[in-house]
Amino acid sequence: MLCARRLGSLAAGLAALRPGRAARGSLGAGIQARRVSTSWSPVGAAFNVKPQGRRLDLFSERRGLFGVPELSAPEGFYIAQEEALRKTELLVERACSTPPGPQTVLIFDELSDALCRVADLADFVKIAHPEPAFREAAEETCRSIGTMVEKLNTNVELYQSLQKLLSDKKLVDSLDVETRRVAELFMFDFEISGIHLDEEKRKRAVDLNVKILDLSSKFLMGTNFPNKIEKHLLPDHIHHNFVRDGDLVVVDGLHAEAPNDLVREAAYRIFLYPNASQLKYLEELLSNRDLLAKLVGYSTFSHRALQGTIAQKPETVMQFLEKLSDKLCERTIKDFEMMRQMKMKLNPQNSELMPWDPPYYSGVIRAERYNIEPSLYCPFFSLGACMEGLNILFNKLLGISLYAEQPAKGEVWCEDVRKLAVVHESEGLLGYIYCDFFQRADKPHQDCHFTIRGGRLKEDGDYQLPVVVLMLNLPHSSRNSPTLLTPGMMENLFHEMGHAMHSMLGRTRYQHVTGTRCPTDFAEVPSILMEYFSSDYRVVNQFARHYQTGQPLPKNMVSRLCESKKVCAAADMQLQVFYATLDQIYHGEHPLRKPTTDILKETQEKFYGLPYVPNTAWQLRFSHLVGYGAKYYSYLMSRAVASMVWKECFLQDPFNRAAGERYRREMLAHGGGKEPMLMVQAPLAPTSPSWFSGLLCKAQEVRTEPHPPKHKVI
Repeated sequence: MLCARRLGSLAAGLAALRPGRAARGSLGAGIQARRVSTSWSPVGAAFNVKPQGRRLDLFSERRGLFGVPELSAPEGFYIAQEEALRKTELLVERACSTPPGPQTVLIFDELSDALCRVADLADFVKIAHPEPAFREAAEETCRSIGTMVEKLNTNVELYQSLQKLLSDKKLVDSLDVETRRVAELFMFDFEISGIHLDEEKRKRAVDLNVKILDLSSKFLMGTNFPNKIEKHLLPDHIHHNFVRDGDLVVVDGLHAEAPNDLVREAAYRIFLYPNASQLKYLEELLSNRDLLAKLVGYSTFSHRALQGTIAQKPETVMQFLEKLSDKLCERTIKDFEMMRQMKMKLNPQNSELMPWDPPYYSGVIRAERYNIEPSLYCPFFSLGACMEGLNILFNKLLGISLYAEQPAKGEVWCEDVRKLAVVHESEGLLGYIYCDFFQRADKPHQDCHFTIRGGRLKEDGDYQLPVVVLMLNLPHSSRNSPTLLTPGMMENLFHEMGHAMHSMLGRTRYQHVTGTRCPTDFAEVPSILMEYFSSDYRVVNQFARHYQTGQPLPKNMVSRLCESKKVCAAADMQLQVFYATLDQIYHGEHPLRKPTTDILKETQEKFYGLPYVPNTAWQLRFSHLVGYGAKYYSYLMSRAVASMVWKECFLQDPFNRAAGERYRREMLAHGGGKEPMLMVQAPLAPTSPSWFSGLLCKAQEVRTEPHPPKHKVI
């Protein structure tokens, strides 16, 4: 019921799909709406210079994270948590005593907002803050708020107050479309939480949900832990490729782009070596999800998770994946053969294609065939130039500008975090984006979008402005140059900014459905659509300039880059089909017929084609199993929808203001406040007579698609 459009991600920490006026003591006190700012600066320049630090000011007030006074210290999370729980009690009493009507939905949404804006903020801090004390305090807050949410989702009296409204046909007919949908979503959350069960089983459902939250957090943290091996077990000549800790070599990733085959192989075998604790967390997570699903009346967790999505049920997902796999098969085989030949050319002694090879050799083929060595492109893609490009695109398409604003003391968790105000030419300030773009120790490697505070219409008529964080892992600037992005990094930036714009423009009356609080297989559409803009010469030509000479990126270089994305695209997409299928099997019939690693081996050989490597367990690094559990297919289905939107609305003119306004009006503006199928069909209805066939057709047109994304929205 509460925070439900994002509660899966409360458990996830890094996961998916995935706050206003306040008295002292309530979260959000420091981030009230501001219509003007005297500290805005041009966005491109702001990102191409190092932060100069703030002038020494011994007397200014330390505002705390995101401007929240309580969060100037870790202990503030306890204060914010207790205030949210206190407010929750009052709102529950109010909801249960208010006569049924539109006011019932408003109270429910205020209740959801009180919990979500503490949980959302803590969800980000627990995985991104550099200080352990802040992370631990945020983790405890997530656990406390999550437990309260699950208790409320099985609160019979609260449920009955909503049921009185929805069972009265006259009252329901009097509700506007958005209010009715939000009321139905709250009811749906009650139902999938087991409100229909007896008291003992409802308590069991709460206990299972809390246990799942805890297991999710533990598993997620384990997906990023490095593995260590005694250095004498590795050849001396590859030691320098890894971090060393005394007599140990630390392997913290797959080193997929390393040119040395042995380095990639060593990283793959060591990083993916099975960890007993992590395996136990995964097995218990999958088992408890299945127990919960069966307890509340579903045959599998996947059936429960897919309610309300575009796909609706796992049978549709598997049909989509199997048919897509069949369509890709022939081209995937050709892609692997190209890579195999390239490996034979560069390494004749060992030409067998292995799972650690495709990222590197597909890159070599692209570079050789189209001369797209990243170092040739990076000087044209300074971070400031890319941000200015986004600013130009949003201004032409939607009338929106991005302005850099100086954060207050204590407002950000790292000094290199930038703050952007998002301003519409006639509507004014829409919200804030905090840009946590740069690498640092212990920072998760995943590129993510986090909702910190959702937008909603408040009782006094003001609009509670949305606040989000975009987290990337870009290199820092050097003494001689600003931060320079590879084409892939630039595409990732555009992808994540698509999520941010969804959050800014999904200006719903209710925060329960604001922005990216919508079905997962729709939430990725705006972000994937932005990848099309990032690959269009007309867009790139607006901003790609050499950081030293100002020379524009030649058109033939952009054309080569776009063409290169078609190389090995089938194999890239086949890998995503494998991941999505594995996710469906893990969340399908239980007990699982085999151990998770045996299922991985079998599924990899059937849906990918490269051999499983003994004594590896890739599934233990599959962080999407938390926030995207049973929904990893969303990337593929959203890609198909985004392809349709691009071709229908923007292919002819990527700066078409009328198309941009239509896209905002029909898709972005509703957040999750409208059925996803209706939002998609509105701009596509004239050209999409067969919905599923159209999806399949667009999904398998990999020769004209950008690469499958590996990002998250929270």
